[in-house]
Amino acid sequence: MTEKYKIYIPEDMKTRLTRDAELFEFYKKDGSVNLNAFLKELLVNFFDQYRDNKERLLSTILADLSEFPSISHKDADKIADRIMNTYMKSDEYRLDRSTAITLTVSGRSLDVCSAIENNLLKDTSMSQYINDLFASYLSISRNNREMIIFRDAFETINNAISNCNVITFESVSAPGAVFTVRPYMIAASKEEQCNYLLCTDKKDGFPRTFRISRLRAIFATPVTFKIHEEAKSRLAEIAARSPESASRRAQAKVVLTDRGLEKFRLIVKNRPDVLKRDGNTYYFDWPKRALEDYFSRFGKDAIIVSPASSHEAMREFYRKALESYSQ
Repeated sequence: MTEKYKIYIPEDMKTRLTRDAELFEFYKKDGSVNLNAFLKELLVNFFDQYRDNKERLLSTILADLSEFPSISHKDADKIADRIMNTYMKSDEYRLDRSTAITLTVSGRSLDVCSAIENNLLKDTSMSQYINDLFASYLSISRNNREMIIFRDAFETINNAISNCNVITFESVSAPGAVFTVRPYMIAASKEEQCNYLLCTDKKDGFPRTFRISRLRAIFATPVTFKIHEEAKSRLAEIAARSPESASRRAQAKVVLTDRGLEKFRLIVKNRPDVLKRDGNTYYFDWPKRALEDYFSRFGKDAIIVSPASSHEAMREFYRKALESYSQ
């Protein structure tokens, strides 16, 4: 069974929700963002948390009001509802122009919408309740929002880490491959954009990292492993510096132009930590691939002098770019 709800939400809210759907890779077969599929996951995985938080806050307000003997229980209920539905709402989207979306739900997401419609609306509309739920979700940091959307994956992985179970999974980044790893920890990137599983490959023991939102068919096997303290320490260091990359680190030397220095100050996403600086020359101890990906945005304003392999990788990157633009 499928139901459709017409929901009016602020345009900026829709934009932010669409960005999350894109970041977490909810796409249709034609490559466009599947906002509806994303919102269904949001409803299913966040509804209980949102409702519980709201009920706890309401109970706290009622308890405080009950300390005033001059306020009757009936009036206390009205005041609490007024506080919850008026004064406790964020002003962030209040002045934004609204846009209509059609929320098509089925299965568990339909159950959530039915529960809201039948039990929780009281003095508010379905559209307003969903608005408040979306606003509450967006007030959370992005890495924690990822934990909400991919709740089942996080639960499976965290249980496997606690019990030292080997896990298997597929990744949208490597179609057709099945990975078997020893999971050690989960860490968020420096900018708190995404969460990563830090683990070691069961076959060769090499450290690996995987973005959790890209994992599929996660399965905790009954096979257990013994924690290797050296591997755990190395992964902890990667988690603190750059959890998005577990590739081998390299001592790197990068020469920046004055404009490159300004770019380095402004481009903070995945920016490597500086080991030392000598004028316009910067030194890093950082995963090679992550370093190359970061400075590929600088063009002529950053030259990776060493290691030689990164220098050649950047030459090849710009050579192919020149060929493409020369056609």
